[in-house]
Amino acid sequence: MKDSQHKYFTFWLFTFTSLAVLFTQSSCGFISMLGKPTSHERKIPAEFNLARRKGQRILILVNQPGWLDTNVNVRYYITEAVHKNLVKKVKLLSGDIISYKELSEFRTSRSDFSSLTPVETGRTLKADIVLAAEIEDYKLKKMSGAQVYEGILNARTAIFETATSQKLWPKTALSKTIKVGFETEGSSEGAADRLANACAHCITRYLYNCPENKFKIHDDRSGLGWQNW
Repeated sequence: MKDSQHKYFTFWLFTFTSLAVLFTQSSCGFISMLGKPTSHERKIPAEFNLARRKGQRILILVNQPGWLDTNVNVRYYITEAVHKNLVKKVKLLSGDIISYKELSEFRTSRSDFSSLTPVETGRTLKADIVLAAEIEDYKLKKMSGAQVYEGILNARTAIFETATSQKLWPKTALSKTIKVGFETEGSSEGAADRLANACAHCITRYLYNCPENKFKIHDDRSGLGWQNW
């Protein structure tokens, strides 16, 4: 082989080999990238998969204590927000969730309502499952000098089965602690709605396989290190 032909052959062999290596590395990296799920695709497993109870009647029972100093019906806001999340995120049928109106009419008709347990209330309304929430702290106040509201809502929640009186969730505690809060501009009604939606999210995120990137929200103050979320 002539010297010029040898150089030509060597040049193209080197080029081909380099391209092959580069293609292989790029392909492996691309395949690796495709194989790694995003935070949207990664799911945080449900602590209690409520979707498995699809078809059963569910009661959302929010207790708003008499001492609660507020000009809005907090239990209505939270009930409606949880109802919406159960339908949109947990994929339950709206018709399987007892309406706030039906619960409100029952509450008005019973002088002993406050003494009934969540299970007793659920049985009377022919519910199979009761998602109960007890408000422990609620503050919504306008801060001086501006149209800015500070909101705080703390609650405890649990799920009961009426047929057995068994607490289904959480398994390792009497209840799940929910804490939300923020400072925001706007109206008191808007702030109350935001508190209710944040509370509803922090309840229902444990009841389905929640996408990792949607599990934590800015208003959540339930866990350690929430300031860094």
